[in-house]
Amino acid sequence: MSSQNKELKNLLVINSSARNRNAKSRNLAETLIGHWQKIQLNTKIQHRELGNQSIPHITEEWISAAFKPIENRTQDELNALKKSDEYIKELKDADIIVVATPMYNWSIPSSLKAYIDQIVRINETWKYNPDNIQNPYIGLLTNKKVVLLLTRGSQGYEKGGYNEHIDFQTDYLKRVFHVIGIDEIHVITLDGAANNQEEYNKNITIAHEETIELIESISS
Repeated sequence: MSSQNKELKNLLVINSSARNRNAKSRNLAETLIGHWQKIQLNTKIQHRELGNQSIPHITEEWISAAFKPIENRTQDELNALKKSDEYIKELKDADIIVVATPMYNWSIPSSLKAYIDQIVRINETWKYNPDNIQNPYIGLLTNKKVVLLLTRGSQGYEKGGYNEHIDFQTDYLKRVFHVIGIDEIHVITLDGAANNQEEYNKNITIAHEETIELIESISS
């Protein structure tokens, strides 16, 4: 597939595994990037590392700053939002956002949660609609796609599965990106690291094949 004449695509890849080696979510992200570069020559890839970086938690000063106009913020409040501004700019610049994350304790790594708290910010990635109390969020990041590369130690987290009730990873991440305006969300899952190794190896192959197929379908 030729991409010489395609519009420049900006890809933001967010890794949140605490592991460097043997991180299955990172491996899926590498497969995605490798195939993306083969079929999208006119592209820019931005990496955001969360798993091995200290991601600041929001503070009282952060909250105060976020809820007031920029012209009314003190220098300390501007400084408190500096990382948030950086993260949000990356999201705004991206056409496709890839989040590669393992499941930790049935949810997401704390570094990814801290990042989400930094980017779900009023009047930057969403605004409040007081006329719709049941769904008051208007997302501001539109015309983007999200790919979730999710790895889990056990199995049965799919809809109707025996572990669906303890999956606080998948729907939470979908909701976060929906709130900030992104409705096209694709999910690739790799389950079973703690189960039968032969079966898990098959799951790894399938997940990587599905990742390549997904990139083929959304790259145009």
